[in-house]
Amino acid sequence: MPTLYITGAGVSAESGIPTFRGSDGFWTVGSENYTPQEMATRAMYQNNPVDFLSWYYYRFASYRHHGPNSVHRWLADKNLITQNIDGLDGKAGNTDYIAIHGRLDQMTLFHNQGEAVDIIPTPWDSVDESKLEQSLLDLFNIKHQPVINQSYKPFVLLFDEYYTELYRIHEAQQRMHQADRMVFMGTSFSVNITQMAVEIATSNNTAIEIVDPEPVKLDYPDVKYHAMTAAQYIEL
Repeated sequence: MPTLYITGAGVSAESGIPTFRGSDGFWTVGSENYTPQEMATRAMYQNNPVDFLSWYYYRFASYRHHGPNSVHRWLADKNLITQNIDGLDGKAGNTDYIAIHGRLDQMTLFHNQGEAVDIIPTPWDSVDESKLEQSLLDLFNIKHQPVINQSYKPFVLLFDEYYTELYRIHEAQQRMHQADRMVFMGTSFSVNITQMAVEIATSNNTAIEIVDPEPVKLDYPDVKYHAMTAAQYIEL
């Protein structure tokens, strides 16, 4: 059975993309009026689409041209689930990785959660930053507020949303159950997918390795800790 790699923001840090909880992290730096946990929600998208999309553009879409690093390239042929939405694993050549939280370069129709919808490319390069707010509203087909099955929404799992088949959650769980080893790289274990993976590893007696300069300690006996960056780990 294959090793399953589960990656977090630390893996993309060497590509110049901020982590989530560092001093300059995505979830540390908010907007003028809202915290990231308030901003990155379905409710904010529905009620304040201009604020939501402007924040999302500057915090995420502005990094869309960054390229993969040595770790992404090393993972290109690996069994991989990533928490990152930057799409760098795809740019590195991994054709079957699961982006469990969505992808920066994609969007969907704004739909009721659980419905099947197509995932399509987001034409970010059509955005005119000189009139950013209107340009974003036009891109996502929002007249006043988003309308179900008419407007578009970034393909990203928000704080007040849940994993659905759109994010390949069933396949992700299958990969967890089939793994004989799970290697967590650059993650703080603060999101549901990592908790889910640890619970499955515990029930299946699956070996765990944690790669991080400051690895989170787990209450689980079969854990090997590597206090280093992912780039250092792949050189071993």
